[in-house]
Amino acid sequence: MSRYRPPQAKSSPYITAEGYRRLQQELDELWKRRIVVTQALSAAAAEGDRSENAEYIYRKKELRELDRRIRYLQKRLPDLKVVMDAPPDCGRIFFGARVRLEDMAGNEKIYRIVGADEFNIKNGDISVDSPLARALLKKAVDDEVTVPTPEGPVIYFVVDVTYPDRQ
Repeated sequence: MSRYRPPQAKSSPYITAEGYRRLQQELDELWKRRIVVTQALSAAAAEGDRSENAEYIYRKKELRELDRRIRYLQKRLPDLKVVMDAPPDCGRIFFGARVRLEDMAGNEKIYRIVGADEFNIKNGDISVDSPLARALLKKAVDDEVTVPTPEGPVIYFVVDVTYPDRQ
């Protein structure tokens, strides 16, 4: 069996202003945390035998993870496009929309379409790259949306579309 994995498809470069600020703040915090970890790594390295020094091994791993995330954010942030303006047709679903959906059983769910770097399903924020968001794009109130899922297609009805974060 081969270890080769094809590269993942690039995610959308769009992000909300709030999401961009959060990522920038995370990068700043990572740099501060890196200073603390580097000092702890230095102290652990000074203790002697590194091959059996658990503190040294742990700090090296922690530093590696911090550097990986810092490198990712430094490459990703310049490529992001902050979307601040409302779309010309606020009755349709586009990036940043808060959408209220109703399924066939009458259950309602509210989702907000955000960038791939800021989705949080617990808050109802879904990535613009997700199958649900792709199915919703350009739909309007009272439209029927069919979303492919592993269990089979699910049908939703668009109940409401708002853009609360836009001017």
